[in-house]
Amino acid sequence: MQRYGVADGTGGQKMPFARAAQADGWLFVSGQTPMRDGEVIDGGIVAQSHQAIRNVLAVLAEAGYGPEHVVRCGVWLDDPRDFASFNRVFMSYFGEHPPARACVVSPMVIDCRVEVDCVAYRRPEAA
Repeated sequence: MQRYGVADGTGGQKMPFARAAQADGWLFVSGQTPMRDGEVIDGGIVAQSHQAIRNVLAVLAEAGYGPEHVVRCGVWLDDPRDFASFNRVFMSYFGEHPPARACVVSPMVIDCRVEVDCVAYRRPEAA
């Protein structure tokens, strides 16, 4: 199993989990929030959704995966009124071949409006 870096929290603090873990072609990306440089970005749900998804895509790319490999996403929204706006942003990244997805409303542990995680699969290369 391969792990991809320790996750950074608000203010750059080191979190007790990996940003992603890979096993047998599966990549499990930990929840990504709308952070840049260790801080939650300003802006509403649209800006924060773009940043959270870009953070997921960056972890995928680091592991050699792309959006076409995503089979499932989990989404947490702080406010149910953000659902339609989030969907428009999500569609701009995954519209052609959307993955399976769950979306729930939940209070966030940091001051943000959205968190996104995913599971991706890529057939392991022959040795």
